[in-house]
Amino acid sequence: MTPLNVLAISGSLRRDSLNTTLLREAERLGPHHRFDHYDGLGRLPHFNEDEEHPAPSAVVDLRRRVQEADAVLIASPEYNASVPGALKNALDWLSRPAGDDGPALALKPVAVVGASPGPFGTVRAQLALRQVLHKMNARVVQQPEFLLFQAHQQFDDDGRLPEDSPARQLLCAVLDALTRLAISERQQALTGASVH
Repeated sequence: MTPLNVLAISGSLRRDSLNTTLLREAERLGPHHRFDHYDGLGRLPHFNEDEEHPAPSAVVDLRRRVQEADAVLIASPEYNASVPGALKNALDWLSRPAGDDGPALALKPVAVVGASPGPFGTVRAQLALRQVLHKMNARVVQQPEFLLFQAHQQFDDDGRLPEDSPARQLLCAVLDALTRLAISERQQALTGASVH
């Protein structure tokens, strides 16, 4: 398995977030990858075009970490049938050009997962998030989709998914798909660079 540098972003600011727990479980299930857990979502200023140049230091840090990552894994809760405002704000900052490199998420491999205590997982939030990422020209893993419903009952006391859990197997499949997508994008970039 090719190791990746994975930037893990939880869409929740809550200390005991189910989605942050889900990202920690993803790291345990992908020990060959190097995970960078982004915890600065709440420190980002509200997106404002008047404050883009120069970009706030928190935005510069987020963009740098996205650019340095081979792939991004986003775990988002669902708020009012959509994406949490703090996560959308981060994506708005990332959608803007950052110097000569363009937007940080353009062509970046991204996987979307989500956990919720409700019976429908995060299906509406993920639909909204995928739409935003598509507009940003990110390379989003299409299948498999991962929606952890009644998540508070699925994690054990250590925040793990049981070994025989279908959710655990599906999360591993998402990580595998993200790895394949990142390797494919890397190979295309190398091929393109060798052509020019």
